[in-house]
Amino acid sequence: MTAAELAGWSERRRRDDLRGLGAPEDDAAMTDRWARAVWSLLAEPGDRTARALIEAVGAMEALLVVAEKDPGSALETPGAVGDGLRRWRPRLRRGGIEAMFHTARAAGVSIHVPGDPAWPMRVDDLGDHAPVCLWARGSMRMAAADGPAVALIGARASTAYGERIVIDMAAELVGAGVRIVSGAAYGIDGAAHRAALAGGGVTLAVLAGGLDRPYPTGHSDLIARIAATGTVLSEIPPGGAPTKWRFLARNRTIAALADAVIVVEAGWRSGSLNTAGHAATLGRPLGAVPGPVTSGASAGCHRLLREYDAVCVTGPEDVLSLLGGSASVRRAVGPATDDSTRVLDALSTRADRSVDDVARRAGLAPADCGAILALLELEGVARRGAVGWRRAAAVPARGGAHS
Repeated sequence: MTAAELAGWSERRRRDDLRGLGAPEDDAAMTDRWARAVWSLLAEPGDRTARALIEAVGAMEALLVVAEKDPGSALETPGAVGDGLRRWRPRLRRGGIEAMFHTARAAGVSIHVPGDPAWPMRVDDLGDHAPVCLWARGSMRMAAADGPAVALIGARASTAYGERIVIDMAAELVGAGVRIVSGAAYGIDGAAHRAALAGGGVTLAVLAGGLDRPYPTGHSDLIARIAATGTVLSEIPPGGAPTKWRFLARNRTIAALADAVIVVEAGWRSGSLNTAGHAATLGRPLGAVPGPVTSGASAGCHRLLREYDAVCVTGPEDVLSLLGGSASVRRAVGPATDDSTRVLDALSTRADRSVDDVARRAGLAPADCGAILALLELEGVARRGAVGWRRAAAVPARGGAHS
């Protein structure tokens, strides 16, 4: 694709590409969002050369650099740019761009970029390896919230011991207002997500492929449930397949989104140790759950305890201690936002109302409404009933809304 062809992609066409994928915005912001989406197609997650080029000249101008025959000296390290061009140029195809946006709209995902109100600023701690954009299903506000978040990760081939530990831990943590971050994989990841959902908490999943093709496929329903009240994220654009490299790359995002990383079970060479390494690099507190010395599923945890100064975690109180104490965590619970007020005002103290009904009364999307209801339940000001939601009887209506 030539620079002329790229420049000829009209503003109106770019707006059509982004239709339904994000909030309306001014021309410059729209162009930046469109260009960053295209960059997610060209560059693999964590590509520091791509990010440096974008930071130097802007996302759209950087695309034109890729399309030009001679990139010039956009950066002080043209050699790195030259290497990047050999990676990016084969992916800069009109058909690929069109297919990406078409698939994104069909999948009902959204795209988010640095500077958005709901951008999870924790990922900016990745520096040169930070995402250029994030694709999302569900409420991005749940990923960007200020409250505490813990990554619970571990082996796919988990044992009954590990699953029992992570289920109990996740249930206690969401009760304290902590969001659970994991990778939606089989084993420990899936158990952590399911326990968080069962406890009425918020959980975030980071995938290694496009959000139109949930992976593993056996967790499609689980991933849909996570999106209903939390957030499912990926740096890979819709249509992208999960690969071994992308699993390793997404581990850095899991670590960045969390305030602490806890490895529940891991083999000697488990991918969870890669996530633990990113946590250490980012300065995130790192914990590991000990297991039987005869269990290969705990060998990686014992290695973290012995070689990486991980904190020995035997229960949720140890995790809360890593976050600064359970009292401070509980004080952090509760979205003091206009949206939460609108949702609370839309609830009745006498009758259950469905999420769709509450969303209609509050003027919000059902997915956003469901996520806020889950947080209000953690606050103790909303209650989940047999057929819907209602306001806790002792809580006065905010803003004078009628039940």
